[in-house]
Amino acid sequence: MKALERWYDVERSRDPAALEALLHPDAIFIGPILHTPQRGRAVTMAYLTAAMEVLGNEHFRYVGEWRSEHGAILEFTTRLGGVEVNGVDMLTFDETNRQITEFKVMLRPAKALEAVGMAMMAALGR
Repeated sequence: MKALERWYDVERSRDPAALEALLHPDAIFIGPILHTPQRGRAVTMAYLTAAMEVLGNEHFRYVGEWRSEHGAILEFTTRLGGVEVNGVDMLTFDETNRQITEFKVMLRPAKALEAVGMAMMAALGR
């Protein structure tokens, strides 16, 4: 199974072992409230686990998908409290298309960015 299909499985199941196996050991996470890229499987896993906790509620839906040879852009919508969140997950895969080497998240509008940022910091603190 290719990395994108494996990501969809992880997003649905929230299986930590499957997420760990999907992430390249040198994976990079780039988030909308972070000043620098976060490097390594463990830290990328921590951010993605927190993001799934914060954003992955009953309102979460992927609404668009664009693929390339070694990557994909997934547009999503969700709601956090009373705030509508629109964003994209930009995934880059290794040369075998088996692992994620980079995971970049972008969010809008500004109100959503602020709400997600505060919720992410709380989730990462737990």
